[in-house]
Amino acid sequence: MPAAIDGASLPSRSKLANIDKSQVPERLPRLTPRKKPSPPQNTLPIPETPPLPPQADPQTLNFHEPTRCILSSHDHELFQVSPTYNLIISFVFSLSEAAADKKISLVHSNNVPDVIGSLLSILSGVDKTIRQCLPADQGGSRFGNPSFRDFFDTIALQSSPWHSLLGVPSSSAIAEVSTYLHNSFGNRARIDYGSGHELNFIMWLLCLNRLSILPPSTFPALALLVFPRYINLMRKIQSTYYLEPAGSHGVWGLDDYHFLPFLFGASQLLHHPYIRPLSIHNELILEEEGDEYIYLDMVRETMASKSVKGMKWTQPMLDDISGAKSWEKVEQGMRRMFVKEVLGKLPVMQHFLFGSLVPAAEGMSKVEEVGIKPEEEETEGGELSIDHDGVKHVHRNDAWGDCCGIKIPSTVAAAQEAKKKGEADGFRRIPFD
Repeated sequence: MPAAIDGASLPSRSKLANIDKSQVPERLPRLTPRKKPSPPQNTLPIPETPPLPPQADPQTLNFHEPTRCILSSHDHELFQVSPTYNLIISFVFSLSEAAADKKISLVHSNNVPDVIGSLLSILSGVDKTIRQCLPADQGGSRFGNPSFRDFFDTIALQSSPWHSLLGVPSSSAIAEVSTYLHNSFGNRARIDYGSGHELNFIMWLLCLNRLSILPPSTFPALALLVFPRYINLMRKIQSTYYLEPAGSHGVWGLDDYHFLPFLFGASQLLHHPYIRPLSIHNELILEEEGDEYIYLDMVRETMASKSVKGMKWTQPMLDDISGAKSWEKVEQGMRRMFVKEVLGKLPVMQHFLFGSLVPAAEGMSKVEEVGIKPEEEETEGGELSIDHDGVKHVHRNDAWGDCCGIKIPSTVAAAQEAKKKGEADGFRRIPFD
């Protein structure tokens, strides 16, 4: 009697024997697993490092105080095809390559040139100035402290003897080179700081390189001694004067203030034997190796400034990058980001300063002809439109809503105010984390 399953009868053996076997395939079709969709490929080319051009003879240069020249989209386009654009990329990427596979302590252990000691002494002098220009009581406000302007002005007064010790050849050259140093600590009027100010510090070093004061042999020490000292100094300035993030992307950025430490830091870790991109989630590695590697130090400091535990909530971009297969991929991505998100963004580059050592391209706007305020007095960011009616502000849709100088309080300021109120340190967990 044929068996039944759920009331349905199965065919008997005799019926199965009468089936025409020629109609049955000899082999069942092969089962092929579904392929996982390949991740999207980045179509942007990996930026190469152009060769550094030879230094110009200082006798042939007409030194003058640097001014803004990128005042419109047209100016920005001229800049991106200029020799100065390639000069900046060459210098920044050369510094990054000089840091490749090197610990900070390795550079410390070597005999550094005297000029590196002079640069570190200048930064120590800036640190001393912070202690002299104490912040004003703001009654709990988390926005920029006006005492920062006193600090800025004091630095400008001390700058000339500092640059004379470095060997900058003349007073006019000092006026040009020192402007980049002053503007590397933030904007005097807006009391804010961002990747454009960080770039000013690199341009200060570039100017000294163009004057043959910082030859390529100093690049490892610049990337791993001088630049980290500057970053630590900026943390102190940010926490003292509550510098507002200039154009912060909030959680959708690498950091509220900085970018280049992630590029130099990824280069440091290119071929590390055991630290992987995912290691940034390991608190023990951050603690033990953060003093040696800039990238880990940045992650450690960034997370310490947050009041919520969990990188996927506070720094989702860093969290995503940690999934990269290698530091080589991370370093390549940082190169792309520098070209696209720093040099390629008008809201950042509109504040860039051009002089004789970092010259503007032919045809770019001139501040004195347009009649706008100097950078240190500019209170409103954003693109400018220049026509017969004068200078007009242009509202942009790709600048995260910050093109009109909307003030963004600092998370560092929030942490400092919490300490003043005696509130307990530590993280606040998101309930569903």
